[in-house]
Amino acid sequence: MNPLSILGIGLLLGIRHATDPDHVVAISTIVAKQKRLQSATAIGALWGIGHTVTVFVVGVGIIMFHIIIPPRIGLFMEFIVALVLIALGVLNLTGALEKIIHKVTPEHAHQHIHLHLFSGEPHIHIHEHEARTSTESGKFSLNRLIAELGWFQLARPVFIGLVHGLAGSAAIALLVLSTITNPQIAVVYLLIFGLGTILGMMLITTLLGLPIIYSATKFAHINHYITSFSGIISLAFGLYLAWEIGVNSQLFGAHPQWKPQ
Repeated sequence: MNPLSILGIGLLLGIRHATDPDHVVAISTIVAKQKRLQSATAIGALWGIGHTVTVFVVGVGIIMFHIIIPPRIGLFMEFIVALVLIALGVLNLTGALEKIIHKVTPEHAHQHIHLHLFSGEPHIHIHEHEARTSTESGKFSLNRLIAELGWFQLARPVFIGLVHGLAGSAAIALLVLSTITNPQIAVVYLLIFGLGTILGMMLITTLLGLPIIYSATKFAHINHYITSFSGIISLAFGLYLAWEIGVNSQLFGAHPQWKPQ
């Protein structure tokens, strides 16, 4: 295969890699809290950047320095991903995540309480009004994104992407070694693969964000169920992965059986 074909395949595989179940489950727990579609798309990009950094660093180490990752280390990296999914699920279901975000994120919204009379009975409504930024409403900018989400919510998808990159980076790099003899092309392949992952995850978070954000503005009670459902799925899938890796693949046994996905 010529170099352009290899790089083209890398882009397609990167997009495909973004759709892995553990990736979609993890990112859905974050997107479920968003109120703007641009924020959901940006979170997908940040997750992809974190994932790409890990894949690139580990991949270059394997390609350039012929590092070999033992089966137990490979399984342990995938086990960390399972623990992260479990933690994300618990945080979403218990509401602890919202408390953490409230404590570490600077104030970027103001709540106004309005009293309305409906059928002769008073009803209190709490409305959130986003802080104004230097940009016009509806337009995307980094300043607006930072003002709306805060550094913690921006760093969270990057960190989760870094962790998920650990689980798949060895397999990706080994695949490169087995098919590409030119180290320079192999390194560029990793970058193209990462670009595909970023694009794929941006598409996924945008598609996930559409029903979530729509329900948040039109059907608040349904949005609550969506958030809870994403937490349940993350917790269940994380427990399933932990069992598969720890028991069936014998991470803690004498002869670990690592088959990178």
